[in-house]
Amino acid sequence: MKILIDIVHPADVLFFLHPLRRWQQMGHETIVASRRKDVTGELLDAFGIEHQVISAARTSLPGLGVELLRRDFAMLRLARRFRPDVMAGFGGVAISHVGKVLGIPSVSFYDTERAPLQHRLTLPFISHLYVPESYDGPVASDRTSRFAGTKDFSYLHPDNFVPNRATALAAGLAEKERNYFIRLVGWQSNHDVGHSGWSASTLESFVQYLCARGRVHISSELPLPPGLEQYRYRGQVEQIHHLLAYCNCYIGESATMSGEAVLLGVPAVYAACDRRSYTDELAAMGLLWKVPSVDYQSLQMALGEVEALGRDELPKRLAAYLEGKVNLADYIVDAVIRQAGPAF
Repeated sequence: MKILIDIVHPADVLFFLHPLRRWQQMGHETIVASRRKDVTGELLDAFGIEHQVISAARTSLPGLGVELLRRDFAMLRLARRFRPDVMAGFGGVAISHVGKVLGIPSVSFYDTERAPLQHRLTLPFISHLYVPESYDGPVASDRTSRFAGTKDFSYLHPDNFVPNRATALAAGLAEKERNYFIRLVGWQSNHDVGHSGWSASTLESFVQYLCARGRVHISSELPLPPGLEQYRYRGQVEQIHHLLAYCNCYIGESATMSGEAVLLGVPAVYAACDRRSYTDELAAMGLLWKVPSVDYQSLQMALGEVEALGRDELPKRLAAYLEGKVNLADYIVDAVIRQAGPAF
């Protein structure tokens, strides 16, 4: 079988990492169409995944429109040349359009409910959509399936990832003190329209507060204020989850990394004006703290609640959440092959 994978975000690299390896081990031929955004290319290179860059991320709504057209045409050329039996992506805008034109099955995995532009561009054309059980957004009528857990189970399931302390130390983990991980996003994706991030004053005040308690690591898609650059994560891109796994708390704007922290056993403070149904679910189970209106006091209060937890309480809650969850990488492998048709 020939499988084309659409990679538009760093998290997509991790989502498809193990499925890609499994398909290749099974003898299938794969090709990856990538996008120049944040550390996407660096991650693909670090994991030894060959890829073809067919577009670059834009920073405005008109720019996103231009990129979409260019990516659609580039994907069309790539698909005509490679002739895949099936195409898959996380979101899957370009593959849904190209699949409709060329009659190739397109498979999308997605978890963001409030992404109206993404939904309008994808759902009418995608062959099949896969979403988490907790998802409460628009779906493709009669063409949607649900999976247990979150997308992080594809790469952070215990069968697929084991944190390594030596790797975490190489990535910047401070021994004998508390470690805090902050993630800031660029708010430039199509589903980020209308949203914005922390103010500079809030960020600077909160980092100063954390520095008095331990070591701070900041991963940011945007430039940091000059005084905070010293805290920027400078480890290898593929080492970041080893570091996160040994941190005492995650605080940030990324819903994706909030879910990753939870799965790694790290309490997560999701501090953003956006939401996901899976973050609501994690919050309801006491694994994640939501701060939708971000200011210094609300961040400080959420961290205080995290640190007031008993030592054994979070592991108990995580164990309850993990019951019935499966290795999502295996599910993705089977789902994509199934959509390719009965011949496979």
